[in-house]
Amino acid sequence: MKRMKALLAATAILIAGSAAAQAKTLVFCSEGSPEGFDPAPWTAGTTLDASARPVYNRLIEFVAGSTDVAPGLAESWETAEDGLSITFKLRPGVKFQTTPWFTPTREFNADDVVFSFKRQLDKEGPWFEYTPGISYYYFDSTGMASGIKDIVRVDDLTVRFDLTRPDVTLLSSFPMGFASILSKEYADQLEAAGTKERLNTQPVGTGPFTFVNYQQDAVIRYEAFADYWEGKQPLDQLIFAVTTDPGVRQQKLLAGECDVVPYPNPADVQNLKDNPNLKVMQQEGFNIGFLAYNTQQAPFDRPEVRRALNMAIDKQAIIEAVFQGTGVAAVNPLPPTSWGYNEALTDDPYDPAAAKAALEAAGVSGLKMKIWAMPVQRPYNPNARRMAELLQADFAAVGVEVEIVSMEWGEYLSQSSRVDRDGAVLLGWTGDNADPDNFLGVLLGCEGVGSNNRAQWCHQPYEDLIQKAKITTDPAERKRLYDEAQAIFKQEAPWATIAHSIVTLPMRSNVTGFVQDPLGLHSFQGVDKAE
Repeated sequence: MKRMKALLAATAILIAGSAAAQAKTLVFCSEGSPEGFDPAPWTAGTTLDASARPVYNRLIEFVAGSTDVAPGLAESWETAEDGLSITFKLRPGVKFQTTPWFTPTREFNADDVVFSFKRQLDKEGPWFEYTPGISYYYFDSTGMASGIKDIVRVDDLTVRFDLTRPDVTLLSSFPMGFASILSKEYADQLEAAGTKERLNTQPVGTGPFTFVNYQQDAVIRYEAFADYWEGKQPLDQLIFAVTTDPGVRQQKLLAGECDVVPYPNPADVQNLKDNPNLKVMQQEGFNIGFLAYNTQQAPFDRPEVRRALNMAIDKQAIIEAVFQGTGVAAVNPLPPTSWGYNEALTDDPYDPAAAKAALEAAGVSGLKMKIWAMPVQRPYNPNARRMAELLQADFAAVGVEVEIVSMEWGEYLSQSSRVDRDGAVLLGWTGDNADPDNFLGVLLGCEGVGSNNRAQWCHQPYEDLIQKAKITTDPAERKRLYDEAQAIFKQEAPWATIAHSIVTLPMRSNVTGFVQDPLGLHSFQGVDKAE
């Protein structure tokens, strides 16, 4: 009998091992660690890749590979004639994921939508700051915080957003990660248990993959959600292997330890293209890399000082050394592929002598400043440290002494948003949607000061233009307003615009169904691996 039990146990182990071996697994070597798994408080693409895309859905979704939108958890929506409300009709029969920490007792309904947005709207509510230090940067800077008056549950499958003002940009924000829909039932369970912080560490959504676990700074595991409303995914398991060094990511890709890797070193792209075991996707990035001065700190509170510093930057040398053929010099805060781009504007001239004279005329001498360099690769900046060193040399040539500082990525994002931050920050942006307001409003509007507006710049003539554009329905008039706003931006110079990049994504040749996202995120819905 003991022998029979041992034989059965051994057989069970073999069967389990065989099943595991047959499970179809894809490994994505991500470039960094997520700040959390609740998409609402965070803005980094690294975090949204790990949270919003695999685990959650939104009322409206982007069509894969496009900035066009399609129904998601909402089957349809309608804006009132006066522009003061949007009504969503919700999709019936959508299930939430079951995990070891939560078993849903009902399907998705209007309560989940109201909870997901009201927690970001209601500053006095129990979920507004459920874990210390969080802020809803996107909800604020997209104008939802000031634009939404109330979120009303009409019935189980109908939700109405009442607005304080018409806003033609608002709908374009609903497919963004911060607008992901969470389970109110799960939140109620956590609140009752006194463990609200787990909303950010043990996520539950309706998306294609269920979160399994996260080993800090090492690996995130997901499994396909069998009851996903669009059908189970071709992959059984999805693994994010956190690999911060681009050289190591490339080695893992070549060795077959990673199936997809983001942000290769520009110098390695051609060799990757030449490898028969790989395929390399590329597209013009909908992005901007910039140096943001803190315009609320002297002497950077003066436009003439900011313009003088911009003239000291040898942008072409940065493009050659840092981007190595995968970037172009940026003139405007919008990428050239945006319909709102102002083609009439010209770039800052590179003129160190004029820069030095302008600083002297402004009474600035012996200036010491900090330049913040990102610790991670981003699509808009493949090597921030090297870029900072080049800027350091450029500024030294006009008598400005630069100290380069950096810190862990999550801390970098948090500290760089502070109004009392010193120096200038290297950062950038990949558009979250196709509307110009996602750059011109989110990054440079007054509502973004202290969050996504790293220049801490609130300039009323500019603000008036972008706010008027938000309520203007005529596309030609909106384009005129955005052209004028960009002209003011160039004159005021809250940033040095550095570059727009080409985004490169290498993967193993047996990966199928992957669609490169023009907005820079990585979604594995519909992705498969050939035998």
